[in-house]
Amino acid sequence: MHSTAKAHYDALTYPRVLVVGGGFAGLEVVQGLAGKPYKVLLLDKQNHHCFQPLLYQVATASLGADSIGHPFRRTIGPMPNVAFRMAEVERVVPEAKRVETNVGDFEYDILILALGSTTNFFGNRAMAEHAMQLKSISQALDIRSDFLQEFERAMVMKDEDDLRRCLNFVIVGAGPTGVELSGALAEIRRTVLKHEYREMNSDLMRIVLIDSNDRVLKNFTEHSSALALKYLQDLGVEVMLGKRVVNGDDESITLNDGSRLDTNTVIWAAGVKGMLIPGLEAGVNERASRYTVDRTNAIAGFSDIYAVGDGALMAEGETWPQGHPQVATVAIQQGRHLVKNLLRRVEGKELLPFTYRNKGSMAVIGRRRAVVEIGDRSFGGVIAWLLWMFVHVVQLVSFRNRMMVLFNWGWKYLSWKNTIRLIVRPYVRRGANLSRPFVAQE
Repeated sequence: MHSTAKAHYDALTYPRVLVVGGGFAGLEVVQGLAGKPYKVLLLDKQNHHCFQPLLYQVATASLGADSIGHPFRRTIGPMPNVAFRMAEVERVVPEAKRVETNVGDFEYDILILALGSTTNFFGNRAMAEHAMQLKSISQALDIRSDFLQEFERAMVMKDEDDLRRCLNFVIVGAGPTGVELSGALAEIRRTVLKHEYREMNSDLMRIVLIDSNDRVLKNFTEHSSALALKYLQDLGVEVMLGKRVVNGDDESITLNDGSRLDTNTVIWAAGVKGMLIPGLEAGVNERASRYTVDRTNAIAGFSDIYAVGDGALMAEGETWPQGHPQVATVAIQQGRHLVKNLLRRVEGKELLPFTYRNKGSMAVIGRRRAVVEIGDRSFGGVIAWLLWMFVHVVQLVSFRNRMMVLFNWGWKYLSWKNTIRLIVRPYVRRGANLSRPFVAQE
C-alpha cells in the first residue's frame, strides 16, 4: 500500500516543497503536509529531531539521548509524499530556486527555512572558544561527561586550588535553560556527589549562576523571578546578578567588575540568535540575526521563500512589535499556520495572517520546584512542577519517548539518583595527569 501510494505521488506534478530544518517548526510543516498535494523534502544536518527543552536533563544524567531524540525516517516513513536527506545547506540561489548542500543541489517551488537558533555569545570571542553550549544532543552528552570527569579528577587532586577549580561550575545566563541546569546540578551535589563520592567533601562543589540582568528569568513576572531565585538559593546555587563575563580561558573567567573565578567548566546559556544561510542577505535583520518576514512568514524581498520559528522576525502589531520570542510554542504555531496557508494556496485562496497565542511560560528548578505563568496567573511549587512534567511529556514526538521519559523520571524520583552517569568521551593524557578532555567540534 505504501509503495503504491508513493508511486502515485511521484507520478503527479505537485509543487516541490523544500523544508530546511527538522526542529519544532519544520516537523510541524512536514507532518501537516503529509498526504497533501505537495512533494515534500526535508533537509537536516542531523538524522533526528531533538526535543530541546529537555536537553539539560540529558546533560545532567537524568535522561538518555534516545529519550528526547527521534529519527526523522521513522516519522516520515508512512508519509508517501515526504522524503528526507541528511545534508547541510551551504547556499540558497533564489533566482534559480535552488538550494546547494554538501551532498548536492536540490530544486524547489517553495522553500521553507526552519533553521532554529544557535548560541549567541554577543561578540565574546573568549567564551565562544572556551565555554560549553547546550543546543544539541552531542553538546548535552559533552556536558554530562565533563562534570562526571571533573568529579573523578577531583578525587585524585592533591592541590586545594586545583580541587576547587574542578568543582566550580559556572552557568552564564539565568533564563530558563540556565536556571533549570543550575537546579539540576545542585541536586546532583546533594545526592550523587554526597553519597557516591564519600571520600570527598560534597560541599566543595560550587554552582555559580551569572546574569547581567537584575533578576533571574527576566522575561517572567517579578513574582516568578523572586520565587525561582528563592528555589535556587534553597538549593545552594550562588546567583550573581548584574554581572557579565568579559574574558576567560579553560581555567578561569573574568567578570566586568574585575573579579576572577577559577573554574574548568563554563556553560553558556546567555542567549540565542537565528541561524542564517548565505544567499538571502537581503532579507536579514542584522541586529536580530533573523529573517524579516511578513504576517504569512514570507521573507521580505523574495518570492516563495518562508521562514518559521526562531529564525523568523515578525512584527505583530502592538503586542509583539519587536518580533516573537524564540521559543518552541512560537515555532509550533507558525509551522501549523504555514501549513494552513499552503493548503489555501493550492485552492487559490488568500493567505491568512499569523497571530501568536501566548500559552504561558514555565521553568523547573529541581525536585518539586517550578514556576508557571498562564495568562495573568503565576504560581510555583509541586503543582507547577507536575504541570511542567505533563506539558513536556505530551509534547514529545513519539509514544516510546514519552514512556522512556516517564520511566526515567519515576525511577529518579523514587531512588533520588541520576541514573545515566556514563562518561562517553575520552581523556587526553599529559604526562601522568588527567587533563581537560578533547571536545569534538559540532
